[in-house]
Amino acid sequence: MITSPTPRSMCVSSIRLAAETAAVRLSREFVRGTLPAWGLPEQIDSAELIVSELVTNAVKNSAGQGYPCHVGVQLRLVGGGLYIEVWDRGAGSPVIAAPTFDAEGGRGLFLVESMSTRLGVQRSAVGGKIVWAELALSRQAEADQDMGTADLALMQRALDGFPYGRTP
Repeated sequence: MITSPTPRSMCVSSIRLAAETAAVRLSREFVRGTLPAWGLPEQIDSAELIVSELVTNAVKNSAGQGYPCHVGVQLRLVGGGLYIEVWDRGAGSPVIAAPTFDAEGGRGLFLVESMSTRLGVQRSAVGGKIVWAELALSRQAEADQDMGTADLALMQRALDGFPYGRTP
Protein backbone atom coordinates (compact mmCIF):
# COMPACT_ATOMS: atom_id res chain seq x y z
CA MET A 1 0.00 0.00 0.00
CA ILE A 2 1.38 3.39 -0.97
CA THR A 3 0.51 6.18 1.42
CA SER A 4 1.84 9.67 1.92
CA PRO A 5 2.81 11.33 5.18
CA THR A 6 0.97 14.44 6.25
CA PRO A 7 2.38 17.41 4.29
CA ARG A 8 2.23 19.99 7.12
CA SER A 9 5.68 20.18 8.75
CA MET A 10 6.84 21.77 11.97
CA CYS A 11 10.57 21.04 11.60
CA VAL A 12 12.36 19.93 8.44
CA SER A 13 16.00 19.18 7.77
CA SER A 14 17.50 17.49 4.74
CA ILE A 15 20.81 16.47 3.27
CA ARG A 16 21.94 15.34 -0.17
CA LEU A 17 24.69 12.74 -0.33
CA ALA A 18 26.69 11.01 -3.04
CA ALA A 19 25.28 7.51 -3.55
CA GLU A 20 28.29 5.78 -2.03
CA THR A 21 28.75 3.58 1.02
CA ALA A 22 29.91 6.62 3.04
CA ALA A 23 26.36 8.00 2.71
CA VAL A 24 25.17 5.48 5.30
CA ARG A 25 27.59 6.78 7.96
CA LEU A 26 26.94 10.41 7.02
CA SER A 27 23.17 9.92 7.25
CA ARG A 28 23.55 8.51 10.78
CA GLU A 29 25.66 11.54 11.72
CA PHE A 30 22.96 13.77 10.25
CA VAL A 31 20.35 12.10 12.50
CA ARG A 32 22.62 12.39 15.56
CA GLY A 33 23.12 16.08 14.87
CA THR A 34 19.50 16.97 14.09
CA LEU A 35 17.34 15.15 16.64
CA PRO A 36 18.92 16.62 19.81
CA ALA A 37 18.38 20.11 18.35
CA TRP A 38 14.69 19.21 18.00
CA GLY A 39 14.51 17.94 21.58
CA LEU A 40 14.30 14.29 20.51
CA PRO A 41 17.44 12.60 21.87
CA GLU A 42 15.43 9.49 22.84
CA GLN A 43 14.64 8.85 19.16
CA ILE A 44 18.26 8.80 17.98
CA ASP A 45 18.92 5.04 18.22
CA SER A 46 15.77 4.02 16.34
CA ALA A 47 16.11 6.80 13.77
CA GLU A 48 19.77 5.93 13.14
CA LEU A 49 18.93 2.30 12.47
CA ILE A 50 16.05 3.22 10.17
CA VAL A 51 18.00 5.82 8.19
CA SER A 52 20.90 3.39 7.94
CA GLU A 53 18.75 0.67 6.39
CA LEU A 54 16.89 3.03 4.05
CA VAL A 55 20.06 4.75 2.83
CA THR A 56 21.79 1.39 2.31
CA ASN A 57 18.91 0.36 0.05
CA ALA A 58 18.95 3.73 -1.74
CA VAL A 59 22.67 3.45 -2.46
CA LYS A 60 22.18 -0.08 -3.83
CA ASN A 61 19.23 1.08 -5.97
CA SER A 62 21.26 4.00 -7.32
CA ALA A 63 24.02 1.81 -8.73
CA GLY A 64 24.21 2.14 -12.50
CA GLN A 65 21.85 5.14 -12.65
CA GLY A 66 24.48 7.41 -14.19
CA TYR A 67 26.81 10.10 -12.89
CA PRO A 68 26.49 12.04 -10.67
CA CYS A 69 24.24 9.93 -8.51
CA HIS A 70 22.84 11.14 -5.21
CA VAL A 71 20.49 10.08 -2.46
CA GLY A 72 18.48 12.46 -0.33
CA VAL A 73 17.63 12.17 3.35
CA GLN A 74 14.97 14.31 4.98
CA LEU A 75 13.79 14.37 8.58
CA ARG A 76 10.38 15.92 9.29
CA LEU A 77 8.73 16.46 12.62
CA VAL A 78 4.98 16.49 12.02
CA GLY A 79 2.49 16.45 14.87
CA GLY A 80 3.12 13.31 16.90
CA GLY A 81 5.53 11.70 14.44
CA LEU A 82 9.07 11.87 13.16
CA TYR A 83 9.28 11.04 9.45
CA ILE A 84 12.50 9.67 7.99
CA GLU A 85 12.43 10.00 4.20
CA VAL A 86 15.05 8.72 1.77
CA TRP A 87 15.02 9.53 -1.95
CA ASP A 88 16.80 7.70 -4.75
CA ARG A 89 16.46 7.58 -8.55
CA GLY A 90 15.68 3.85 -8.62
CA ALA A 91 12.40 2.93 -10.27
CA GLY A 92 11.53 -0.23 -8.37
CA SER A 93 9.48 -0.38 -5.20
CA PRO A 94 10.98 -1.95 -2.09
CA VAL A 95 9.70 -5.37 -1.12
CA ILE A 96 9.47 -6.44 2.51
CA ALA A 97 10.17 -10.11 2.93
CA ALA A 98 10.64 -12.08 6.12
CA PRO A 99 14.25 -13.26 5.89
CA THR A 100 15.13 -16.89 6.23
CA PHE A 101 17.44 -18.04 9.01
CA ASP A 102 20.39 -18.56 6.68
CA ALA A 103 19.88 -15.43 4.55
CA GLU A 104 22.88 -13.10 4.42
CA GLY A 105 20.76 -10.03 3.78
CA GLY A 106 17.22 -8.88 3.26
CA ARG A 107 16.45 -7.93 6.84
CA GLY A 108 16.62 -4.15 6.43
CA LEU A 109 13.05 -3.28 5.48
CA PHE A 110 11.75 -6.01 7.79
CA LEU A 111 13.55 -4.25 10.68
CA VAL A 112 12.36 -0.81 9.56
CA GLU A 113 8.76 -2.01 9.36
CA SER A 114 8.94 -3.59 12.82
CA MET A 115 10.43 -0.44 14.40
CA SER A 116 8.22 2.15 12.74
CA THR A 117 4.59 3.14 13.13
CA ARG A 118 4.15 3.34 9.36
CA LEU A 119 6.28 2.63 6.33
CA GLY A 120 5.54 3.78 2.82
CA VAL A 121 6.82 4.62 -0.61
CA GLN A 122 5.80 7.34 -3.04
CA ARG A 123 6.97 8.45 -6.46
CA SER A 124 8.95 11.66 -6.50
CA ALA A 125 8.01 14.58 -8.76
CA VAL A 126 11.67 14.78 -9.84
CA GLY A 127 11.89 11.07 -10.64
CA GLY A 128 12.74 8.10 -8.52
CA LYS A 129 11.03 7.33 -5.26
CA ILE A 130 10.87 8.31 -1.62
CA VAL A 131 10.80 5.54 0.96
CA TRP A 132 9.69 6.82 4.34
CA ALA A 133 9.13 5.57 7.85
CA GLU A 134 7.30 7.20 10.73
CA LEU A 135 8.42 6.97 14.34
CA ALA A 136 5.77 7.84 16.91
CA LEU A 137 6.98 10.30 19.50
CA SER A 138 6.82 9.52 23.18
CA ARG A 139 4.29 11.44 25.24
CA GLN A 140 7.10 13.51 26.78
CA ALA A 141 8.46 14.40 23.34
CA GLU A 142 4.97 15.40 22.19
CA ALA A 143 4.55 17.57 25.29
CA ASP A 144 7.93 19.19 24.67
CA GLN A 145 6.98 19.79 21.03
CA ASP A 146 3.62 21.26 22.06
CA MET A 147 5.46 23.61 24.40
CA GLY A 148 7.73 24.64 21.54
CA THR A 149 4.71 25.31 19.35
CA ALA A 150 3.11 27.36 22.11
CA ASP A 151 6.30 29.42 22.42
CA LEU A 152 6.38 29.98 18.65
CA ALA A 153 2.73 31.03 18.69
CA LEU A 154 3.43 33.52 21.49
CA MET A 155 6.41 34.91 19.59
CA GLN A 156 4.31 35.24 16.42
CA ARG A 157 1.59 37.13 18.31
CA ALA A 158 4.23 39.46 19.71
CA LEU A 159 5.74 40.01 16.25
CA ASP A 160 2.30 40.57 14.70
CA GLY A 161 1.78 43.39 17.18
CA PHE A 162 5.17 44.97 16.48
CA PRO A 163 4.78 48.17 14.44
CA TYR A 164 6.92 47.33 11.38
CA GLY A 165 7.50 50.50 9.41
CA ARG A 166 4.80 52.41 11.26
CA THR A 167 5.41 55.91 12.43
CA PRO A 168 3.87 56.99 15.71
